[in-house]
Amino acid sequence: MSETFRAYFVHMFTATGAVFSMLAMLAAADAKWSLMFLWLVVAFVVDGIDGPMARKYDVKHKAPIIDGVLLDLIIDYLTYVFIPAFALFQSGLLPGWSGWVAIIVITFASVLYFADTRMKTADNSFSGFPGCWNMLAVVVFATRPEFWVLLGLIVVLSVTMFLRIKFVHPVRTQRWRALTLPIALVWVAAATWAAWLDFAQPRPVTLVLIATSIYLLAAGAVQQVLYRERL
Repeated sequence: MSETFRAYFVHMFTATGAVFSMLAMLAAADAKWSLMFLWLVVAFVVDGIDGPMARKYDVKHKAPIIDGVLLDLIIDYLTYVFIPAFALFQSGLLPGWSGWVAIIVITFASVLYFADTRMKTADNSFSGFPGCWNMLAVVVFATRPEFWVLLGLIVVLSVTMFLRIKFVHPVRTQRWRALTLPIALVWVAAATWAAWLDFAQPRPVTLVLIATSIYLLAAGAVQQVLYRERL
């Protein structure tokens, strides 16, 4: 297999995320929330694998016709932002005016963030909350908080998109990666388990999902404080 073919194969692998996002959207349109999240988890796994593959096979130089960064951002916006926002609105978890506020804030703030040239830090973390609304949505469906708690989380996370607060990338942020990556994998397992059981998961799974989510949200900010990092 030639190096060029392997590089373009990575782009095609990344592009399967668009297919999984469509399957997730079709499930969401039929209010099949568990199936929707299972497809989003598959897309999440693809997103976690394609980056290391792209660097290994040097797609930037071996397959330059396709912009891998742009391709990734398009798919990420669908899977991380657009579909989860639709699910939060359509599920009734945010009734009435709160649902409209949520989808407007999420989609508007996220598209600006995704186009922000400062979103990545020197250590390959994120500057500001990276718009992982799919992760929030899984936890919300699993825990069913009061709508005002959910709305508050959405507003706070949207604001932090544009603050100089660090959020770790489970794969690319080297500091604490030996801890962060296993925790991210545990999160994926717990999210898959919860979705598979139609969000009637055992309480320990719920607690694991919450605990791992808190770590993934807070680890970057803790690093900033402990190591006096400036973004």
